Amino acid sequence: MGAPRRLLELCVLLSLSGAGAQDSMGCAPWCPPNSKCFNSSACLCNPGFNPHEPITSFMDVCDDINECGPPTSVSCGRFADCENTEGSYYCVCSPGYELINKAKNFSNAAENTCREVDECATRQHQCHNSTICVNSVGSYRCRCRPGWKPIPGFRNGPQNTTCKAEVHFPVWTLPPGIHSKVSGPADQKSLSRFFVEVQNLRRDFQPQEAEQTIKKLVEVLDGLLEAPGDIKDLSLREQHLVATWLLSKLEDTLRSLAQALPEGSFTYSLPSSTEMSLMVKENGSGNVTVGQSHARMLLDWAVVTGAEDSSPAVVGILSIQHMEELLANASLALEPEKLAQLTEAHERPVRGARATLLSAVNSVFLSNTNTDQLASPVTFAFSHHQPEEPGTELICAFWKSDSSGNGHWATTGCRRLGSGKNSTSCQCDHLSSFAVLMAHYQVEDWKLSLITKVGLSVSLICLLLCILTFLLVRPIQSSRTTVHLHLCICLFLGSAIFLAGVENVGGQVGLRCRLVAGLLHYFFLAAFCWMSLEGVELYFLVVRVFQGQGLPTRWQCLIGYGVPLIVVGISAAANGSGYGHTAHCWLDPKRGFLWSFLGPLTFVILCNAVVFVVTVWKLTQKFSEINPDMKKLRKARVVTVTAVAQLFVLGCTWGFGLFLFSPESWHSTVLAYVFTVLNCLQGTFLFVLHCLLNKKVREEYLKWACAVTGNKYSEFASSTGSSSQQTRALRPSESGM
Repeated sequence: MGAPRRLLELCVLLSLSGAGAQDSMGCAPWCPPNSKCFNSSACLCNPGFNPHEPITSFMDVCDDINECGPPTSVSCGRFADCENTEGSYYCVCSPGYELINKAKNFSNAAENTCREVDECATRQHQCHNSTICVNSVGSYRCRCRPGWKPIPGFRNGPQNTTCKAEVHFPVWTLPPGIHSKVSGPADQKSLSRFFVEVQNLRRDFQPQEAEQTIKKLVEVLDGLLEAPGDIKDLSLREQHLVATWLLSKLEDTLRSLAQALPEGSFTYSLPSSTEMSLMVKENGSGNVTVGQSHARMLLDWAVVTGAEDSSPAVVGILSIQHMEELLANASLALEPEKLAQLTEAHERPVRGARATLLSAVNSVFLSNTNTDQLASPVTFAFSHHQPEEPGTELICAFWKSDSSGNGHWATTGCRRLGSGKNSTSCQCDHLSSFAVLMAHYQVEDWKLSLITKVGLSVSLICLLLCILTFLLVRPIQSSRTTVHLHLCICLFLGSAIFLAGVENVGGQVGLRCRLVAGLLHYFFLAAFCWMSLEGVELYFLVVRVFQGQGLPTRWQCLIGYGVPLIVVGISAAANGSGYGHTAHCWLDPKRGFLWSFLGPLTFVILCNAVVFVVTVWKLTQKFSEINPDMKKLRKARVVTVTAVAQLFVLGCTWGFGLFLFSPESWHSTVLAYVFTVLNCLQGTFLFVLHCLLNKKVREEYLKWACAVTGNKYSEFASSTGSSSQQTRALRPSESGM
């Protein structure tokens, strides 16, 4: 005990001696830590330490003040916590919150900008990739994604949740109203056999055998399409219903079964050329390409996962080669914008489209089921063997189901990027089952087209007979016959060129198309000039009553062929590109170029209409003067026949075409039929009027017939003379009308 006591005394003596030295400086030498000298006998604790009053004993200490402890002396504000430090404190946002400026701490409530953090959106969570992060106030929880369940020992919600896939084979049921055969030969009940095989696959399905199940399902589908059996007995609507059902069920089933596949790519091909390719990936990002020989697609991986960002995710494409028969004669619905473009391009309404399936039907399936409107478009490249044909268009289409379960081809949301010899690239903002179709647009009424071709063909024959008649039958040679001859020549050449070359095959306006348009412009204008000369001849014959006092032949030819040549020359010099159009080899209506034909046409029709009215009025007076006793009914009949005949000769029937303003209206459709029938048969009417109803021409025909058969003309003349005298009356054709 003596030694420690002596040591303590020594320390006190040393302290006192040091104190004596410090005292001489006026400051206490024994101030404890976290304090400062107050005077020679006292010390003062630093701010943040107790006590606040000076301490006078070297045994005293300065204790840290806990500003964050009760009673609370400071305020950090909402969603914030106080953190004590030695001699001070600072504020931090509560867990799940952060400062707007991303700083780590702040000093007081006035600096508090704490706000909730969405750990799921900012990926500041620890959820396993088999779960979905669900944000909550100040925190988050982890929940198994659809089709998955917690593994034993875990449960949904906690942040350490881990899940495993809960893969199932979707239930297949036949579409409403479709009944497959259950009896009969095996090859005639394909749909029922297919349905049974799918049910067996579902019954025997094991997740570890998902790849083999997928292969077997594709094989069963391919067998159904190669031998449709009883599907061929269904109506067209029911076949399309089955197709919609198959494509929808395949997409759901393949999406579900692929969840059990290991990560990586998987491709399966059948000898029938049906192919499937899919990809399973954990944490994908950026663009990804999936496909095989029939189809390839490029898309953003964010499209595959969707908003839930589920992982692993699946993307696949099934190319079905033998869907042609099941989708035969399926309708094609064009969106209004496409119809407007076609109507503008063809300058007439498009009445529909016939579609031919060129490529395989490619069904796309993703983990993301919300594919009606994608965040970014998907680009496809489809292969097909048949190239685009003239007069058709390759389009990118998808199979769209309606509320009744039926389906049709549609193009909304898809556009063609380009086409090569055996492939077409497309871009779509939604996903479905896609294909490349070759569309032939029904721009014109096929009945009108048939009437035009048949009518012009008959007229060409009749016009040729008229030309030969006017050239060879000498008894009828006159100034009027010359006009008839050149009118028939112009109509014959114009109709022949129209029938052979007016359709612009391929849609390119080349030299051939421009030449055809120019020739049609010239010969039809020439025909109308000769029709105007017909009116002049008729005026001199009936009104002026000077037989043969018409225009000289050289003036007739100068007017008939010179005037249209001047018009066509001026038109070509002013707007040479106006000849030819993408749809037909005729005048382009842009910038009013069509009026280079319609102007002369309207002028001739109006002049001939005046001549027609005056002629009919004069004929009525002449019939009354020649034979006052002629019955009114007979007189009306003769005048009517004469008037109708002159309508065709003078070209007044072409006036119906001037009233075809709106092709969509019903009255314009009626006028189009009337215009087509009357003017396509103009050559036929000219042959009947100027040849068959002319007595002199008939006599020449009889002479030619007798010369061919070897009979004597006198025998025919004697047998028909008496009857002709009994029925002779004043006929317009025989009187030179």
